[in-house]
Amino acid sequence: MIQLIRTDSNNADFIALVNQLDADLAIRDGDDHDFYHQYNHIDQIKHAIVAKIDDQSVGCGAIKEYDPKVMEVKRMYVLPSHRGKRIAIQILTALEDWARELGYQKCVLETGKAQPEAIALYQKCNYAVIPNYGQYVGVDNSICFEKKLN
Repeated sequence: MIQLIRTDSNNADFIALVNQLDADLAIRDGDDHDFYHQYNHIDQIKHAIVAKIDDQSVGCGAIKEYDPKVMEVKRMYVLPSHRGKRIAIQILTALEDWARELGYQKCVLETGKAQPEAIALYQKCNYAVIPNYGQYVGVDNSICFEKKLN
């Protein structure tokens, strides 16, 4: 059974999973990795979720305030050995629920075009493609999404 733990960026399991995510993204992003990496520091993240199965941390995700009404989904990752088990959907749903509890009206996120699994996840979870926002405006390898929280 999966356990979803609410935590923050000081959680050792969250840090370890993010390190694995960054290693994967360094390969996928290639020369663009340094650009993306500068926006993915976790030291200010107050709302993170770690997914555990049988006491093993298998996935994570986080939300960070983008503006007073909008949370940005960050650092979504599931270990390759645990993909295809709907863990990412459960993490994302829990993050959305948390954002709603905190009074936010919408979630936004950016992912890379080299991450087809992530794109499929967000589309399956009813995120709509939007024009690139913030630092991603004009970045060809980025695709941005939003979902209104009702």
